[in-house]
Amino acid sequence: MPTREGMAKNKYLAPIAHRFLSPELWRFTRRSVPRGVALGLFAGFIVPVGQIFLAAFLALPTRANVPLAALVTFITNPLTFPFWAVLATKVGRFMLKIDAVTVNASQSTMASGPWAWFTGFFELAGAAAVGFIVMAVVFSSVGYFVTNFVWRFIVANRRKARLRKMEARLDERLKAGK
Repeated sequence: MPTREGMAKNKYLAPIAHRFLSPELWRFTRRSVPRGVALGLFAGFIVPVGQIFLAAFLALPTRANVPLAALVTFITNPLTFPFWAVLATKVGRFMLKIDAVTVNASQSTMASGPWAWFTGFFELAGAAAVGFIVMAVVFSSVGYFVTNFVWRFIVANRRKARLRKMEARLDERLKAGK
């Protein structure tokens, strides 16, 4: 997990390092945590390289939690990327309605000659790019709402526990006073 000092010393972040040292970007609050998760998921799916830097840059204007945004980008790491790429291609093909009939029809005209591999590659890459964009938007939205719900649930449970303890102490004091 990146530290404040580590990000401040990074040569790419040096011009705006003073903004990263702002304590509000490193606190875990009910508003900054869901924003950080959403930005981390978005950056993780939208950019194949440099996700942490994108998440950190996006966290500045949105006042999101920087370390959490950077950490969540690891959802797309080198071990999981093949899975996400296959899923993105399937999602992209579904969104673009590219099926075997369409692919065969377009490839039959371009299949003869040196451009056959080129068109096949761009059909696959286009579908994957659309899939990654759709996944970035959907996963970041779902991540925001799930994190917000979980945060509220945890805070509500802690508050209930505190109130129970206070009530128990008050009952003890009242019994002891009689």
